[in-house]
Amino acid sequence: MIRVIGGIYKGKRLAKVPSPLVRPMPDKLKEALFNSIHEDIRGAWCLDGFSGTGSVGIEALSRGAERVVFVDEYYPAIKVIKKNIGKCEAEEKSIVIRMEFNRAVIRLSKEKIEFDIIFLDPPYKLLDERNPLKVIKKRGILKEGGMIILRHYFKTRFEPKFFELKRQMSMGDDRISFYG
Repeated sequence: MIRVIGGIYKGKRLAKVPSPLVRPMPDKLKEALFNSIHEDIRGAWCLDGFSGTGSVGIEALSRGAERVVFVDEYYPAIKVIKKNIGKCEAEEKSIVIRMEFNRAVIRLSKEKIEFDIIFLDPPYKLLDERNPLKVIKKRGILKEGGMIILRHYFKTRFEPKFFELKRQMSMGDDRISFYG
């Protein structure tokens, strides 16, 4: 079961994507993450990249984010994200984009949209092949003083190159890295 941990939508149950390709963030990890950024989330514009179920972006909205853009290219995930946003009646604060991540970033940069917080939860193998931070840096969609929060497998040897690693937190096989 996926649920909203805190904020105005606390306790809402969210639908899962019926596919092993989508791995929602465990509640304990999500709670630890949002407890660590609670002061940064209020009024923030957020990007939930590789959204899956949308639970991270919905948690951000629940805790006071002004707007969240959800990006995923997997059609069953898009259907679930829209359903979950509807359960929380958060349509007015949400934008859902079905598109490959790099193309979505290019589109957002052309629309001159910038973010305070960018959440990234890509398929673990993607980080072995490419660096999603590169397109973020090149297209300038992170506001000055903003942060990128990347969930990855703890054994992944990921070299950020484009942003400074500020801190990390680990839980089980998951690691969350904070870049700025």
